[in-house]
This record gives sequence, C-alpha cells and structure tokens, in this order.
Amino acid sequence: MKIRQATIKDLDAMVELINMYAEKGLMLPRSKLSLCENLTCFSVVEDPDHPERVAGVGGLHILWEDLAEIRSLVIGPDYAGKGLGKMLVEHLCEQARQLHIRRVMALTYEEKFFNRCGFRIVDKETLPHKVWKDCINCSKFPACDEIAVIKEVLPVAVSV
Repeated sequence: MKIRQATIKDLDAMVELINMYAEKGLMLPRSKLSLCENLTCFSVVEDPDHPERVAGVGGLHILWEDLAEIRSLVIGPDYAGKGLGKMLVEHLCEQARQLHIRRVMALTYEEKFFNRCGFRIVDKETLPHKVWKDCINCSKFPACDEIAVIKEVLPVAVSV
C-alpha cells in the first residue's frame, strides 16, 4: 500500500469513506467543499492493485506552531485490520516532524488504536480553544464524548 498526497480525483472517494463512518456517529461528517478547501492537508492510502481506489484517508491540520491535529482518519472496511491505520498515523506524524511541529493530537473514540500508535490520553480542557472550532458543527456539541489523545513527535526545545 502506498500513502500519497490527496488529489482532486480522490475527493468523491474521500467524501464517501468519511461520511460512511460519520453516519455511524464515529466521526464528524465532511462536505466535498470542506475537503476540497483543505485538500492539501489530506493524505490517502492507495491500493497498488487498484490505484483509483482510496483505501484510507487522514488529514493533518495545523492548529498552532507546536500543535497539529489528525482529522478524518478512516480506513475502508475492505482494508481494515491490515495495519494501514497505524501506517497512516505514522505518516501524518512524520509530516508534523518535517514541519517542526512538536505535538500531534486527535479527538477519537478509538483510544486503544491511538495508544498503540504512541498517543496518551489528555484532559480535553488542557487543549487550546482552537481545537474546538469545528465542534460547533457536531451533533454532539456541547456534550462531546470523544477522547483527546496527544503524542510528542519532537523533543521539547531546551533553551540554554
């Protein structure tokens, strides 16, 4: 499997995949317009046998100079259980490292998955308010039951 930058040709598959899980209440829905406007934030997992097929998708959204968020992370049902989710999370964390962003967070129901990826649970109230910008569109607002997780992807800079 190959992870690559999402393109306009991936939009319909991304919308379908994300919203399939959103309909089950597992993530926020995303419109085609929203994905189009933020396309450069998204990576897709491409099936090498069917390059036109999107096996998974995930976005890295920069919140602040030291914090980015993994958003809309999903692996298609035909590809689940093959390690692609972890591979995609590692890819997004590597993107954050390359951008010199120290921490990556996610809001999730998949605590065990993110624990296996090296994330730890944090109190949601410790996160900056910018994190909650999209929450206003969520049907669960203001009673969010997602778990906040975070991972340090770069060491803390020590001033001398």
